[in-house]
Amino acid sequence: MDYEFLDTPIGRLLLVADDRGLRHIDFPNVDQEARIESGWRRDRRFLDAAIGQLEAYFAGDLKAFDLALAADGTPFRHKVWDELLRIPYGETISYGELARRIRQPSASRAVGLANGANPLPIVVPCHRVIGSSGKLTGFGGGLPTKQWLLEHERRHAPRAAFALQ
Repeated sequence: MDYEFLDTPIGRLLLVADDRGLRHIDFPNVDQEARIESGWRRDRRFLDAAIGQLEAYFAGDLKAFDLALAADGTPFRHKVWDELLRIPYGETISYGELARRIRQPSASRAVGLANGANPLPIVVPCHRVIGSSGKLTGFGGGLPTKQWLLEHERRHAPRAAFALQ
């Protein structure tokens, strides 16, 4: 595994990848140094594309990521994460809507847990899922970070997305 740190407007992110793809993105509120395992190398070899695309995202220039992703998870989690990738930039949906989209309308709680277990936040946009009341709910990076990401996307979203808000 290779890792690198990336300074962003929301703080320093820890990125982890191997030859299969991007494996983890950790927020600044995680003990990033403790997360680094022995045998991992600080090397950008597998991370150049992710770093470039994240920099473009934070600059407001990238609306959709195109990266090889290699997150570990159960088939259910992958189903949820795949659906997260379909939420358009600058838009939000509820946990209930996400459960309906994966054709398991009574699984809102399980969807929330899978969303919270997403190892690739930002790239797999779990921040775009909000409570049914429209309020921001749990987020691994903290609610201020979730709010920042949503406002950032709304500022840079195509005009059509504004009409949906």
